[in-house]
Amino acid sequence: MKLVKTRQELADIVTQWHREGETIGVVPTMGSLHNGHLALIKALDGKATRRIVTIFVNPIQFNNPDDFHLYPRGLDADAAILTETGMVDVLYAPDETQIYPPGFSTRVIVSGLDAMLCGADRPGHFDGVATIVTKLFMQTRADIAAFGEKDFQQLSIIRRMVQDLDLPITVLPVPTVREADQLALSSRNKRLTAAQRARAAHLPASLLTCIAELKAGKNTDACLQTCREELEEAGFTVHYLDLRSGTSLQVAQPSDPTARLFVAASLGDVRLIDNMPLS
Repeated sequence: MKLVKTRQELADIVTQWHREGETIGVVPTMGSLHNGHLALIKALDGKATRRIVTIFVNPIQFNNPDDFHLYPRGLDADAAILTETGMVDVLYAPDETQIYPPGFSTRVIVSGLDAMLCGADRPGHFDGVATIVTKLFMQTRADIAAFGEKDFQQLSIIRRMVQDLDLPITVLPVPTVREADQLALSSRNKRLTAAQRARAAHLPASLLTCIAELKAGKNTDACLQTCREELEEAGFTVHYLDLRSGTSLQVAQPSDPTARLFVAASLGDVRLIDNMPLS
């Protein structure tokens, strides 16, 4: 695996790959890698002959400066993890000057899908996500990109952006990877204290209970209210808990075959998100 830190070096490598007829897959990340990221890389098996992982903690997608500064970082450890897999050809880890040079003033905005759920809770977040992902797509010139379903709203926004802008790349969704207690893997989990980590298991457990009740025909509003109360009793601050369409992200009914239960909730200053399909 080659560690690359500049646009020019990456461009030289990618140009040569294209000349040789290689198919390029990319996994954009903010580092602090875990098994969920490795599942994204693995998902490119048989779909790409070359694989790039990007690591860049994107400042413009954080509406809370403290959250940006506290986000876990560790390039050397991440590089060691990727090297050990033997699956990655290039680790692209640019600094901010390679992504947002002086005078940079453009934003990519995906209207509509960005105004709900995490978008309502974190104004400007998805503008930052759409902008950095567009930049990374252009810089890597990848043919396929893998994204996890854990952040289903992000996945939906990137799909819409690719479709609307006619970007020549395929977006590959990858199912959420979970711990033994069903907590969705996330780099933010590393910030949980031992006591918080124990309580965090209530998040997926409450979602699963709520889904079972919805599928049994219980009233949607009552199920959501009970789930919210269970999470609050477990020490969570619930930012949203909604049943939404998996295609439009609009409010859905349990009869919708694409319906998913979405949640964002915090333990202390650590914000966790999750979603699960009813089907």
